[in-house]
Amino acid sequence: MHAPQSTYRLQISEEFTLHDAAARLEALHDLGVDWVYLSPILAAEPGSNHGYDVVAHDRVDESRGGAAGLEAVSAEARRLGMGVLVDIVPNHMGVATPEHNAWWWELLRDGREGARAEAFDVDWEAGEGKLLLPIVGDDDWSDDGTVGHLELEPGGEALRYWDTRLPVAPGTGEGTAQQVLERQHYRLVHWSQADDRLNYRRFFAVTTLAAVRVELPHVFDDTHVEIRRWFDERLVQGLRVDHPDGLRDPAGYLDDLDRLTGGAFVLVEKILEPGESLPRWATAGTTGYDTLGLIDRVLTDGASGDALDALDARLRGEPVDWAELIHRTKRRIADRLLRAEVLRLEREVRAADAWGDAGAPEDTADAIAELLACFPVYRSYLPEGLEHLGEAAERAKALRPDLAQTVDALLPVLGNARQEAALRFQQTSGMVMAKGVEDTAFYRYSRLTSLNEVGGDPDVFDITVHDFHTAMGQRQREWPRAMNALSTHDTKRGEDVRARITTIAEVPASWEGLLDKLLVFAPHRGRAFANLLLQAVVGAWPASEERLLAYMEKAAREADALTHWTDPDERFEGALAELVRSVLAQPAAGDVEAFLAETEAGFRSNVLSAKLLNLTIPGFPDVYQGSEGLEQSLVDPDNRRPVDWARMDELREAATAPIERGWDLEVAKARVVREALRLRRSEPERFSAYEPVLASGDAAGHLVAFDRGGAVALATRLPIALAARGGWGETRVHLPSRGADAVRWRELLTGREVQGGDALVAELLDVLPVALLVPIAD
Repeated sequence: MHAPQSTYRLQISEEFTLHDAAARLEALHDLGVDWVYLSPILAAEPGSNHGYDVVAHDRVDESRGGAAGLEAVSAEARRLGMGVLVDIVPNHMGVATPEHNAWWWELLRDGREGARAEAFDVDWEAGEGKLLLPIVGDDDWSDDGTVGHLELEPGGEALRYWDTRLPVAPGTGEGTAQQVLERQHYRLVHWSQADDRLNYRRFFAVTTLAAVRVELPHVFDDTHVEIRRWFDERLVQGLRVDHPDGLRDPAGYLDDLDRLTGGAFVLVEKILEPGESLPRWATAGTTGYDTLGLIDRVLTDGASGDALDALDARLRGEPVDWAELIHRTKRRIADRLLRAEVLRLEREVRAADAWGDAGAPEDTADAIAELLACFPVYRSYLPEGLEHLGEAAERAKALRPDLAQTVDALLPVLGNARQEAALRFQQTSGMVMAKGVEDTAFYRYSRLTSLNEVGGDPDVFDITVHDFHTAMGQRQREWPRAMNALSTHDTKRGEDVRARITTIAEVPASWEGLLDKLLVFAPHRGRAFANLLLQAVVGAWPASEERLLAYMEKAAREADALTHWTDPDERFEGALAELVRSVLAQPAAGDVEAFLAETEAGFRSNVLSAKLLNLTIPGFPDVYQGSEGLEQSLVDPDNRRPVDWARMDELREAATAPIERGWDLEVAKARVVREALRLRRSEPERFSAYEPVLASGDAAGHLVAFDRGGAVALATRLPIALAARGGWGETRVHLPSRGADAVRWRELLTGREVQGGDALVAELLDVLPVALLVPIAD
């Protein structure tokens, strides 16, 4: 298996096509990139700017450059000696516009007896033989099933509801539009019925993304026709698998993919909870959310945890119990947004051959929802992970003693991989976790929002340098070819937004003082949310009013506490908008800028330290588009904004020169990226091991240092506290030697030569807060 030394993620869209990507490769190669990493490129919904809503598996999206565009990328990558990694989406298809998805169109037209019926995960009995489409708006819905604004096209071959075109089964196109609708294999229902009546599996709670049954061999083959061509024609060298936890059998799917690609390089977007291990699947590892969380936490000052807890408690009027919070948000999701999935699980549990004449208990749905809310990880992979179900059961019984008997009765069914209900429970638990934690609780918990990130546990405030080294040593032994991320299309806050927010942990009193000044502009309700919002404003500063208002609206509605996507509180949102506008204007903007000035040195250090760690730890780094410069994006779609490639070219050119005193932050960051990527690509053997490099002295705790087998990285942590104590002083670091002889080293970022042995950290880091060293050959 050929594996990358690094990747560079490009978001392919109508505005930045595969042809544009091909034209960009030479610059990326000059930066040091080994493989280019493409967002999904199969045919997607019209106007999609992300590509995760695939509508056809047999072709590359024409609007993104089509087959010719992929061939152009492949040919240019081959010329430059680069590889191509592509993001694929096996779990679901986009069904928002049925006329553009031939499979979905056939399903709607032909129903359960159609050729495509098996491709989608539909519970036909629950819909009385029909597929429920929850697309009808408030003004068009009548309790008797009559749908307003429904028209029959001339010729009777299709119905049209506003802009949605729907097929008509052969021989059923006579009469009024409503009469024709009643004869179809689908039923149009009010949009709100998706929560509890939907009868097809979807991606999370998105009804316009219908799940596909790739566990069936013929469905796997049909959904991988174009992907197979990529490998047959050697256009692509590797794949990133989106959301494997949605699949019925992730391990089986990856085995099938391994056979189809001939053992190509494959990564999985698997989110691991702290302490959880990736199963030994046919994959090189995860996409790196786990290391992102470790990097952020080793750079966080743990001494401020109590102070920030107290601030959060003051703002909301009570302390937060994270475990209780996420149980509440997950249970809310199971009871409301994903109630249809819980009820389908109940039906399958009742159908299991485990109940005898008595049948399943009456409170089965309640017990299932409680188990989902208590499940400690995204999912199990039975028989692996059965202990997670046991843990969920014990917590469920402790919280709900009235359900204890039913919970115990469910365990033999939900813990048995031969039961349909058990397999569906595994697919559902991850949906509840994602929606309840990442998409709800992350927007309610404001203690330190740099920790509210995909794949991380905000309750884990920091880790020690020792813990970081232990985790990295384990990664080197177990997953040396996995990806390391720092920013992605899914991160809630870009890496340098988090770098700024991380400084709050070093100056909690200053942050509280600033916050109190800014909260005079905030609504009286939702003060803790205002804290979360203001951390984003400060982290992304300077950001436009438009960007910040878009973030405010999404974050407030995702929190689902005081305003909601389906029921917006215009007064509350208006007050939050006024808060944002007030902070961007004087005098509040001056207060923000004073805080930024106080933390600027710490921010600059955090930016470079996080980036160097990401680039040099075990695994390989991915550089998200544009993050060789400052990456101050907020949650999607903000993080898919067009990249200023002219600016990136300026930084890349400036980064060819060694860094000197008075350095520009973006140039220094680009230099770190350039030197680390080029070293990894040209001398990969220098990244084949992992050994901590130890420091001694009063400031030793401010250094993270390690030897990767000939490349030594040094990064500063807690820089504001370091400066307050007077700097490094006499702290020394022991650079690796060759036997009894000290080795001379070249520091690649500044270009200086450094004497080995016990070196003064103050001299090594007198220009930059980071260093990347390689031995000088004799």
